[in-house]
Amino acid sequence: MPELPEVDALVAELRPRLIGRVLDRVAVVSFAALKTVDPPVSALSGEIVHAVDRHGKFLDVTVGELHLVTHLARAGWLRWRDGPPPPPSGRPGSGPLAARLVLAGDGSGFDLTEAGTKKSLALWVVRDPAEVPGIARLGPDPLDPGFTEEVFAGILAAAGRAQVKGVLRDQSRIAGIGNAYSDEILHVARMSPFKPAAMSPAETAALYEAVQGTLRTAVERARGVAASSLKKEKKAGMRVHGRTGEPCPVCGDTVRQVTYADSSLQYCPTCQTGGKPLADRVLSRLLK
Repeated sequence: MPELPEVDALVAELRPRLIGRVLDRVAVVSFAALKTVDPPVSALSGEIVHAVDRHGKFLDVTVGELHLVTHLARAGWLRWRDGPPPPPSGRPGSGPLAARLVLAGDGSGFDLTEAGTKKSLALWVVRDPAEVPGIARLGPDPLDPGFTEEVFAGILAAAGRAQVKGVLRDQSRIAGIGNAYSDEILHVARMSPFKPAAMSPAETAALYEAVQGTLRTAVERARGVAASSLKKEKKAGMRVHGRTGEPCPVCGDTVRQVTYADSSLQYCPTCQTGGKPLADRVLSRLLK
């Protein structure tokens, strides 16, 4: 799933390509992806693109007085085209193509695609980004200057005994951090993903620094990387996430995994849990 650093990189790539251009049309191929009907998608045609922004993991393209908002979900992606799109093939909605933005003149633009059979990519056409429920619920952006250690400490204290991994991923508490970067942040902070969110001032300071350092480093790595290479770049920069069975780059211990119904987390026992592996419910069931 694209998280804050990847969406930030998409914004940086799209701004010089889109701002000031006239939008010819947005063609919605997967109708389940479109979550609004008023204003209609056709209202974007012939309007000028004024801005490209990010709200957490949401991509926001300002077209005329409207906003085309996208959430790429788990398996969605954005692919830039330098020329006109190819003719559609197959039954609408049966392939990976969800929507297509076409600019006036040369026909360039981008395609929104989604792999797999579970379709979660979403599009909205709204007058104000706050009309998108997910944006309206967003917590503060961790890279905003106002996101101080004091603000972070208040978020953790309010979460109480909730597991810190879940608090970092909760978009209503902190915007933009997902499964991958929460794993990375906790590894840098040397904390168990199951640790209660309410913690000592010293632990809070260490976790705050891990949030800032991990995300800012990832943003710098992703900046200037073409959209087609962002997934590869993200994976290459991971220390523990997605590296089950590999050696920890800090201590050399084997990276372990805890699997849930629809996701998994990775961690280093030596660095994060005092050398003790966490219980993996899926593995436990298999061993019975």
